[in-house]
Amino acid sequence: MIKSELVQTIAERNPHLYQRDVENIVNAILDEVTEALMRGDRVELRGFGAFSVKNRPARVGRNPRTGQKVEVGEKFVPFFKTGKEMRERLNDGTDHGED
Repeated sequence: MIKSELVQTIAERNPHLYQRDVENIVNAILDEVTEALMRGDRVELRGFGAFSVKNRPARVGRNPRTGQKVEVGEKFVPFFKTGKEMRERLNDGTDHGED
């Protein structure tokens, strides 16, 4: 599901809201999660999961084509850990659209 599909689904389930308002709400939520992560904060949504930032220190990597050593700089990467309720719902034995 992409963001526009999420907005569409929420708007369909809430006919009293305009789609542009739903889009603004979804964007506001995602922007706030992003801003919190940029500050180094952890964002926890009970039952859904927690977003955090992990540090990947600088290291020496290798170019797979040439085998030459390459310096790889320090990175901060987003990390998501599912909540207990989501894990339980995903593993309740129902079909999840997998072939």
